[in-house]
Amino acid sequence: MALNSIKICLLFFCFSTATFSFAQKQKITIAYAGTLYTDPEIEDGAKVFLRDKSKQVHFIHKGADIFCDKAIYYEDQDFLEAFSNVNLKQGDSINMIAKYVEYSGKTELAFARGDVVLTEPQSTLTTELLYFNRANQQAYYNTTGKVVRDSSGTITSQIGRYYTNSKKYQFVQDVVLVNPEYTLNTERLDFFTENGHAYLFGPSTIIGETSKVYCERGFYNTNTNTGHFQRNARIDYDNRTVEGDSLYFDRNRSFASATNNITVTDTINQSIIKGHYAEVFREKDSLFITKRAVAITVQERDSVYIHADTLMVTGKADNRITRGWNNVRLFKSDLAGKSDSLHVNHKTGLTKMINLKRFGSTDAFALQRKPVLWNLGNQMTGDTIHLISDVKTEKLDSLKVFNNAFLVSKDTLGADNFNQIKGQRLIGLFKNNELYNVDVIKNAEVIYYSRNEDQELVGINKSKSGSINIKIKQKAIQRIALINQIDGELLPPSKFPNNSKRLRGFDWRGEERPMAIEDIFKDDPPLILPKIKGLDDYVPSEEFIDDTVTEKIEAAGKATPNKPNKAARNLPSKDSITNKTTLQKPVIQKPVKEKLKTSTIKKKTDQ
Repeated sequence: MALNSIKICLLFFCFSTATFSFAQKQKITIAYAGTLYTDPEIEDGAKVFLRDKSKQVHFIHKGADIFCDKAIYYEDQDFLEAFSNVNLKQGDSINMIAKYVEYSGKTELAFARGDVVLTEPQSTLTTELLYFNRANQQAYYNTTGKVVRDSSGTITSQIGRYYTNSKKYQFVQDVVLVNPEYTLNTERLDFFTENGHAYLFGPSTIIGETSKVYCERGFYNTNTNTGHFQRNARIDYDNRTVEGDSLYFDRNRSFASATNNITVTDTINQSIIKGHYAEVFREKDSLFITKRAVAITVQERDSVYIHADTLMVTGKADNRITRGWNNVRLFKSDLAGKSDSLHVNHKTGLTKMINLKRFGSTDAFALQRKPVLWNLGNQMTGDTIHLISDVKTEKLDSLKVFNNAFLVSKDTLGADNFNQIKGQRLIGLFKNNELYNVDVIKNAEVIYYSRNEDQELVGINKSKSGSINIKIKQKAIQRIALINQIDGELLPPSKFPNNSKRLRGFDWRGEERPMAIEDIFKDDPPLILPKIKGLDDYVPSEEFIDDTVTEKIEAAGKATPNKPNKAARNLPSKDSITNKTTLQKPVIQKPVKEKLKTSTIKKKTDQ
């Protein structure tokens, strides 16, 4: 019994060792052929296989099936040439057809030529020449290829690679993705067929019917039509351009958002909006922007700047509205203002500076929160201020101050002297953007420092009337007319009480006035921007024929040192100048005679 057990164990060991050795050196095997013959004109030992009327020639190697009408098998090099209607299948993952295929059982490299079609579950690749490395599951072309994926469109490029394990294509040079809704152009595109994710490297554009996206690094989901873009990223929407460090784009919603260093340019209305976070809805023609938001209306000589915590622009180009709320600042060279919120109708030229309702007259901060407007040397405040501009000339036409109107200007010579006019409402008129006429209506009061032609102070006028008309010239009050005067007097400066030099509600806010563009941001909290990483820099792909493959090719030729190494022919090589992979000249085979001779093999059933 013991001896028999030892024999069985030895027999099992020998069988296992032989099986392992066979797996290590597994060669191409023939599964079916109609005819087999040899031909010394091709090469000694080469076997020629032909199909019959019912089936193609069928070879098997390590889970791959190769079908063709005719084949030449070089057994000493384990090398196969397949001709006519060639089909290489690898399970359910790869199906490749071509007119001609070479395959090395030692290196597991395949070279296909002539109307090559590579199909995997999600896409179809067509090209003229294709290389396939079964060892690392990579396919490669460098003679222009086209990939079709139903939900994404058609992709063409000069160079391409397909990684079967990760279901990833890598397209390089003149890459174009054509979709019914858009066309994508880039220098390199990494595309995953299972989820439709596309990664863009280098100058790239996505052009649709209503938008154009540009970036130098980006991601686009071809299934959901959404993307993220960085590096000089820009989106053109009709007459509006959005730029920023990072852009998000949703084609289905006609929506875009931007983060950090944003510029939105309106080419029709000649306006620019800047900030560090923005949202744009193209179909609604609306824009929302915050984080140091500023809207710039570009004028020929003097642009207008509006800053707020948040700005919103809505409406078509010919009927656009700009809204700003929380800490609004307005600046141009001869005009400045502050308010809680702002409403600008670009069609009518009406700008409303509004005090929020929560800051009522009983609120301790109501005085500081009232809108204020500075024009040259004049300060105007009230519960609400309306500015009216001529939309054609882009110049100020008039202004209206509603409720608690207060006009203050510094006396030209007195350091602490202020001309003051208050009333229920105020209406002002402009000429060449300078205030020249003011009417204060209802419950009007005035304190005015009167000077003679030599600019000597002759008295201080304090009066009340139903309304007041003021003429202003060269930034100074020239004349005051009291209408329906109730009382008033002109007193010498020495007899005018100090405690009467201020009207009730007086609030000089000259220190708040922005004197330069930078001043409109001085009350903002510190700005902390998010860090945007984006895609890593472009890293050139490893060579298709790397050191590992080269070693296999060299080893394949050692078995037949007196013959050309067939595994080394028709391989792509690296161009030392362009650093791109180019194709060596294919080896042209002699035509094989279509004849039957020497011997035949038994037909086998399909496995």
